[in-house]
Amino acid sequence: MPRTWKPNVTVAAVIERDGKFLLIEEETSDGIRLNQPAGHLDPLESLEEAVVRETLEETGYDFTPTALVGMYMSRYRSARTGELVTYLRFAFCGVPGEFHPERPLDDGILRTMWLTRDEIAACRERHRSPLLMTCVDEYLAGKRAPLELLHTHVSVYEEV
Repeated sequence: MPRTWKPNVTVAAVIERDGKFLLIEEETSDGIRLNQPAGHLDPLESLEEAVVRETLEETGYDFTPTALVGMYMSRYRSARTGELVTYLRFAFCGVPGEFHPERPLDDGILRTMWLTRDEIAACRERHRSPLLMTCVDEYLAGKRAPLELLHTHVSVYEEV
């Protein structure tokens, strides 16, 4: 029987305020890393809903996505299993909303940070993925696609 291949679908928020970007510092199997607020798409949610949820869970900030910065595919071979792992990442930019300091952050998130582009570039060895810098640079270059490009088609199928 052939193996089933399934890419991991993730979302990320590129949030800029006063020349600084909101990042998270998190514990990973590779040590402490920096990333945009990001995570996996959950069942029954749209990409926009996922990025709003992940941003709140990882930073305590409400987030309103306004555009799509880019769609990225990355692959790597897992050091643990030797399997080829594929990620499809949808990066959104938008507006940070209310901050909820009383809200606990997701497990593994150590803290949030606001860093300039140069500060982010100066610590590439701590990036969770090369896509962190790519997303920031493409955002700064003005890359934007309207959210209307994304469609969530919902169908309900009855069991027979």
